[in-house]
Amino acid sequence: MSLTIILIIITVGISWYAWKNHELMQNWIMYPYAVQRDNSWYRFITSGFLHADYMHLFFNMFVLYSFGQNIEYIMVNGIFNGEGVLGGFGLITGELLYLLIFIGGIIVSDIPTFIKHKNNPVYRALGASGGVASVVFASIMFNPLGEIGILFIPIGIPGFIFGLLYMIYSYYQGKQMGDNINHDAHLYGAVFGVIMTLILVPKAGPHFIQQISSW
Repeated sequence: MSLTIILIIITVGISWYAWKNHELMQNWIMYPYAVQRDNSWYRFITSGFLHADYMHLFFNMFVLYSFGQNIEYIMVNGIFNGEGVLGGFGLITGELLYLLIFIGGIIVSDIPTFIKHKNNPVYRALGASGGVASVVFASIMFNPLGEIGILFIPIGIPGFIFGLLYMIYSYYQGKQMGDNINHDAHLYGAVFGVIMTLILVPKAGPHFIQQISSW
């Protein structure tokens, strides 16, 4: 069983249990005001395995399934579309690096949220969106021309164009703060995914540029 499937099973299980257990939900959710006062730093991780409802959970897990197995394969084997883009880290190390991209995305994407809302006794956040965005953008680095579909748009958009539009939209919406979506987490999770890919796989940068140049 792939690590991606295991992460999905764990996330679904924890989210479902938290819907039935209000105390767990309150203790694990990202609550910057509480973190600032009781040092409950574990919330940076646990909040990523909680979701608001079935649609929130389904969307994040569907995207993680769609992109995660590809990144897991690349990290373990170092091969993408038959082309060696890195040496390959092996099963254990490759899976740990994949976890670093996903879990690291969850943690890092919540840092701006914590800084912005640490004195706000009302604000709370949850969801794996930061980690999922990190995985998606790692995938875009390896395959910038791969088409990504968007709801209600009948054609696919090249990954690097989708990524640019996604970042602009997330930045703008994060400034507006006009809905209940943590757009900052989306933006910083995406940035983390790009940076970690370039650190873990130095060849990813030239590979990305070469692919775009040939478009």
